[in-house]
Amino acid sequence: TYLSSFLQNALKSNQVEINTDSRTLRPVAKLREPRDPLANLRDAAADGPPAGPRWPAECQVLEERVQHIEVPPAVPEQYYSPTGREVQPQPVGEEVGQVVFQYYPVSAVNYFSRSSVGGSRILTPPCPADLRADDLRFESRFESGNLAKAVRITETYYELHLRTDLYTHRHMQWFYFRVENMRRRAVYRFSIVNLSKAESLYTCGMRPLLYSERDAALNRAGWRRCGDNIAYFRNEEATPNEDQAPSYTLSFNVDFPHDNDTCYLAHCYPYTYSDLQDYLLKLQNHPVKSTFSKLRLLCRSLAGNNVYYLTITTPPPPPATTAPSSPNGGTCNNNNCTSNANNVNNNVNNNNANIPQGSPTRCAACAACTPAPPPPEEPKKKKAVVLTARVHPGETPSSWMMKGFMDFLTGNSNQAKELRDKFIFKLVPMLNPDGVIVGNNRCSLTGRDLNRQYRTVIRETYPPVWHTKLMIRRLMEECGVVMYCDLHAHSRKHNVFIYGCENKRGPDKQLQEQVFPLMLHKNAADKFSFENCKFRIQRSKEGTGRVVVWMMGVANSYTMEASFGGSTLGSRAATHFSAQDFENMGRAFCETLLDFCDQDPSKVTRPGG
Repeated sequence: TYLSSFLQNALKSNQVEINTDSRTLRPVAKLREPRDPLANLRDAAADGPPAGPRWPAECQVLEERVQHIEVPPAVPEQYYSPTGREVQPQPVGEEVGQVVFQYYPVSAVNYFSRSSVGGSRILTPPCPADLRADDLRFESRFESGNLAKAVRITETYYELHLRTDLYTHRHMQWFYFRVENMRRRAVYRFSIVNLSKAESLYTCGMRPLLYSERDAALNRAGWRRCGDNIAYFRNEEATPNEDQAPSYTLSFNVDFPHDNDTCYLAHCYPYTYSDLQDYLLKLQNHPVKSTFSKLRLLCRSLAGNNVYYLTITTPPPPPATTAPSSPNGGTCNNNNCTSNANNVNNNVNNNNANIPQGSPTRCAACAACTPAPPPPEEPKKKKAVVLTARVHPGETPSSWMMKGFMDFLTGNSNQAKELRDKFIFKLVPMLNPDGVIVGNNRCSLTGRDLNRQYRTVIRETYPPVWHTKLMIRRLMEECGVVMYCDLHAHSRKHNVFIYGCENKRGPDKQLQEQVFPLMLHKNAADKFSFENCKFRIQRSKEGTGRVVVWMMGVANSYTMEASFGGSTLGSRAATHFSAQDFENMGRAFCETLLDFCDQDPSKVTRPGG
């Protein structure tokens, strides 16, 4: 209509829809329903695979997608036991060896400028033409991959260099790359020589991960821990430079299970942006789960990738219908109605032929004089629970925990139904898709840590953080937020634990923030450590999601950290966490939330009480 077009042009929005009320004939303005962010994926499904992730235009990307089967180990995998005699080879570099793989995205400017679906398909050879027949072949130009350079020192010893987070010179920790052309009985040694953290779980027995495509095909084997003679140490600088941060080396032996296999090595279980899209598409296509889980677009990242949020809750019941009036000549179900007597001698059966048996009908006279029934009591407003993950792209355990949350909350257990009845869950499964896609460890394409930007007022630079905070503020105004939790992974500590915010706003609220973590410890005693939890707010953490949301008024505002390594507790002591363990922590969180919000006061005890 003319009015609709005028408003759209005046407001610079196509979300306004003008309709005419059929009863009053007046124009009514409303907002259109938001477009399903996965509609384009569904539309493309019939014609082939959906459009891929958007990469910085300078990134070279292989066309085929890398995928792995999910098969947990039959038993928990043990930590490596250091002997104290592990070799610690110092880096020697290209002066002694030969470069066999080298790839680093090159841009005319050292900042993000533009993106494209699939990145650049103009692939330059990452290795020299004069490779020897028995040299290993390396590759990392795929989603979440990270390896910048491989140098052959001997036939079986290779020095590896990781790529920094794009548009920075730091944050080397996450690795994920492919190896081919290996021999089965040869013992290879890899040294990753430019790591940036002084402390690491590799000094305490953590082992890298290996995936064999041949093992997956023959034995349905997924990711497995690998490595022997593992050492993590500081590099000796030939010419010490005060302005240059020290670097560290992870060195380990690896035995490949097959000749000429295609294998992958990784710091932790990969979980890519495409993996998340596959999961969400399957969820939204499910005939039952889609009725109580709604996917929406939170915003778009700097590169134009969708940042999704998922709402999971029991939908409100349909509005109650009023009892219909009896048609003219029909029988009223009011026993005192005088019109029934007048109708007895008429053809009652014929008049009532179209009235369903047992219908609660009233004649017009009775309907007019009978008081209207009281309006149904308004249902109590459900409070919200907000969960976010993957603000740091290299912390893949957070995605596996989030998957455990989503699996449990959309399941058919009585506990899941009760949680959906009690709460509105708002889940942001991947806050930093750009960083995940390019294989960064900590930063977005701004070169900044998004989990230090929650005090920002700059929407265009940090859109996922800005829109998440806006969503939380609106929820607090509309229904209240009972809990916020941001999921992370830790590279220096064992177990799963929580960082909270100490309440000093009144004696009645002291230690309140410790109740939920203590209950979670009791529900997952072999993985979650209450002793590792901390509740003091450090100055360096004041820009994090946990602290900013707490300052907004959410008392139960947490960061949950899962170790990249494993557990030191109970029967799981000195064993690695599997992807399934991370998922189970998501489920344990949900079960604890149900106990925490139970009306029975005996289920909630204060720490020390």
